[in-house]
Amino acid sequence: MTETAKKISEQAALLGINKGDTLLVHSSLRSLGGASAADVIDGLRDVLGEEGTLVFPTLSYHHCNPNKPNFDYYETKSNVGYLPEYFRTEVKGVIRSMSPTHSCAAIGKNAEFVTSGHILDKTPCGPNSPFRRIMELNGKILFLGCGMNCNTSMHAVEELSEPSYLYGGDFEYTFTDASGKEYKAPCRAHGFKGVAQCYYRLADLLSGDELRIGNILAAECHLVQTKAMWEKADKKYREEPYYFIDWTE
Repeated sequence: MTETAKKISEQAALLGINKGDTLLVHSSLRSLGGASAADVIDGLRDVLGEEGTLVFPTLSYHHCNPNKPNFDYYETKSNVGYLPEYFRTEVKGVIRSMSPTHSCAAIGKNAEFVTSGHILDKTPCGPNSPFRRIMELNGKILFLGCGMNCNTSMHAVEELSEPSYLYGGDFEYTFTDASGKEYKAPCRAHGFKGVAQCYYRLADLLSGDELRIGNILAAECHLVQTKAMWEKADKKYREEPYYFIDWTE
């Protein structure tokens, strides 16, 4: 490892990331102030250790959607930043879940469990999605210099109570899996028409170690405990269905 990767590992440990954790990372590479993608991946894998699991969202809704309904395990690019795409394409041993719009990529002890069930879901973030399975593993979410609004796991929590703004239509997609096998399957789209997502409001519901804030290099980071997030956010959705959104029209 480089010295930068070692520093990332040390600071991630101070933030609360432990050996053996299952960690989902939302990220802004630029926010770190000069680290390479390899440094970030090496540092995070080091702090997680051999028993840990590293996961990045590889969402592809710009490249695969009802107007372009073809998802290819290898060829469909992620559209949520440089680090997820680097992780997906350049890190040996990474595996990807099968979802037209909301896939994740993972490596480590629980990678197969995290990614394997996604194709069974008929919604983007359903009960077999990586977002649900990370919670079942008592995992953590790291927001690496990107703030807490890009919290895709909140869609999985929304799918529990289905607020009125959540869903769009149902569409059929063509999938090409890692072996080259092609098949068709339906998936319901998320809607969010006339809505601004305000998932940063989650911070006001968490307390103590449920949310830890600190720096990794130059990036301000937020580390969230997934079980606390699911419990408190779901309770809030049922009390106030529109707490986490603003209406824009």
